[in-house]
Amino acid sequence: MTLFHALVVLHVATGAVGLAAFWGPIVTRKGAARHRQWGRAACYGFLGAGMLAIAMAMLSLFGPEHRHPEVTDRALYDGLFGWMMLYLGTLTIGFVDYGLAVVRHSRERTVLRRPRYQAVIAAVVLSGAWCGWYGWQVGHPLMMLVAFIGIAAMLIQQRYIWRAGDPPRGSPAPKQRSGRAPDYIGEHFRALIGMGISAYTAFLSVGLIRMVPEHVFNPAIWAGPSVIGVGLILYFTIKGKKAAMPPLSGARPHPQ
Repeated sequence: MTLFHALVVLHVATGAVGLAAFWGPIVTRKGAARHRQWGRAACYGFLGAGMLAIAMAMLSLFGPEHRHPEVTDRALYDGLFGWMMLYLGTLTIGFVDYGLAVVRHSRERTVLRRPRYQAVIAAVVLSGAWCGWYGWQVGHPLMMLVAFIGIAAMLIQQRYIWRAGDPPRGSPAPKQRSGRAPDYIGEHFRALIGMGISAYTAFLSVGLIRMVPEHVFNPAIWAGPSVIGVGLILYFTIKGKKAAMPPLSGARPHPQ
């Protein structure tokens, strides 16, 4: 077994854990023990898969042999299975890191401004910018689209990290309007949904070439995880806003 095939086996194993466990936190009660257990399993699975994806991407780009000879456009192959895989692996790691950090440091958001966290965000932005530029060079809009989505997500995270009004260290988190979840909960949720989008996109892009190679560059298939993930974000955002709305005048409050 070659090094590349060993990485593939490990990548499949860790990715399978993440792909299966990803739905656990979505369907379980938020904050419950099972929610946290499923969430940790998904995060650690995707974290391992992301690291292995970066290693495989580097071998695909700079390894001694050409893989997948059925793909005749080698520039496009380098883009999708090299630079884009490297970017998606980095993006997945970035989402996992941020999604866990906003909960861990919910009472001290300024910790996220330290080089430890900013370096991860910078790595995502730089790899995304290169992925988008390479996609423009080879004329593949999908690479540019996923790069734009990831970079935009990092900028939204920076808006939360660097906004003014952080409470003093050690003080209680600021109170929210009645019925409204703390801001870090929304950041946590969006980051881990983004983790799932990037991981499922990478899964389809790599696994698809073995199952149905004639559709490996089909943008409709690649866009599936983004459509579902954004749909979940919108659904839970609207649901949360409705739950936070005050009852109508004269109406009885809904029992908890």
